[in-house]
Amino acid sequence: MNFDLNEEQREVWRWAKEFADKEIMPRVEENDKKAAFDWDLYRKIAEQGFFSAILPEQYGGQSVDFIAYALMTEEIARACSATRTLFSVQISLVEMPILRYGTEEQKAKYLPKLGSGEIIGCFGLTEPNAGSDAGNQQTTATEDGDHFVLNGQKTWISNGSIANVALIIAQTDKSKGHRGMCAFLVETDTPGFTARPIEPKLGLKSSDTSELFMDNVRVHKSQMLGKPGEGFKVAMYCLDQGRFSVAAGAVGVMQGCIDISRKYAMERQAFGQKIGEFQMVQQMIADMVADCEAGRFLVLRSAHLKNKGVRNTRETSIAKLFCAEAAHRAAHNAVQIFGGYGFSEEYPAARYFRDGRVLSLYEGTSQIHRLIIAQDELGIRNANGPGAPTTTFDRLSGLYPEPTMV
Repeated sequence: MNFDLNEEQREVWRWAKEFADKEIMPRVEENDKKAAFDWDLYRKIAEQGFFSAILPEQYGGQSVDFIAYALMTEEIARACSATRTLFSVQISLVEMPILRYGTEEQKAKYLPKLGSGEIIGCFGLTEPNAGSDAGNQQTTATEDGDHFVLNGQKTWISNGSIANVALIIAQTDKSKGHRGMCAFLVETDTPGFTARPIEPKLGLKSSDTSELFMDNVRVHKSQMLGKPGEGFKVAMYCLDQGRFSVAAGAVGVMQGCIDISRKYAMERQAFGQKIGEFQMVQQMIADMVADCEAGRFLVLRSAHLKNKGVRNTRETSIAKLFCAEAAHRAAHNAVQIFGGYGFSEEYPAARYFRDGRVLSLYEGTSQIHRLIIAQDELGIRNANGPGAPTTTFDRLSGLYPEPTMV
């Protein structure tokens, strides 16, 4: 096993770190207080080419691999989780499914514009009665000649009210359950499509989170993403990619908590010495560092499997579960180290605590990921599909064939 980054991966990491320090960090507190989307920062991210990083060159991209993408995501989240949400939704939940399931016409139409930042995308799966139970979709798509007519509501949609195109999961035949679901690329200026921001929120205040409403929205059949009946499959692919980016972002939250805690612990004086010299504070710092290192390697393992083109639902669930919970622990410890100041919005510990809380909720709650992992281990349901290795050791041993990514 080789744990060394190649030169391109190191360069991308440096690039993302420098951008986060120079452009995101100086405005994160103000954006959080204003609870407003920062369009100027969005344009800077687009101009730097961040949104096109994973895209192939034919669509204006740079073809960075998943390890580099994970490191980029981590650095952006280290500075600001709200900005990381914008970044990873655009890439993981919109660009990547179009790249995998889109027709050549759909790819040519949307990917260059998404990559350049000319347009913004969002992913519409969650509904008022369909969160963890993603198969319980109430949004309908009724066939009408060369079109489908969409009716329904989506909620907790990141980028929802600022998006130009929405990837919507809808039910075309309820009698078929999840096999009757389809995915559609819906342009948000289509008549009958409206969005409403959800305010106020506990965290991610400068990230747009909205409800979507569809009232007889007519979508041409050419806007279906994937084949008829593949909507659930498209949605699960989206979640696999989204969970990966959330896990990488959670590592960034942990690193951010370590950075602010280290600085504060070596500046703050109590009982005639720096609080970092007290063993109780050192224990919290050590726990944060150990969690961060472990989480980063779990994410990079998933990235390695993605680079090989094999399915990694199990490994990504493990990474997402561990990193989301560990980020919450790190933020809790950061507040504790800051003491009373950790309870103040004038210090960054409070923002990391608020922003980090959602990590164990979206892209699958921690409870859902525990189900995925446990059922895989017990042999109830193979997370990576029939015939896939059930342990990392089996996969690395080469004794079992590697299933292709689905």
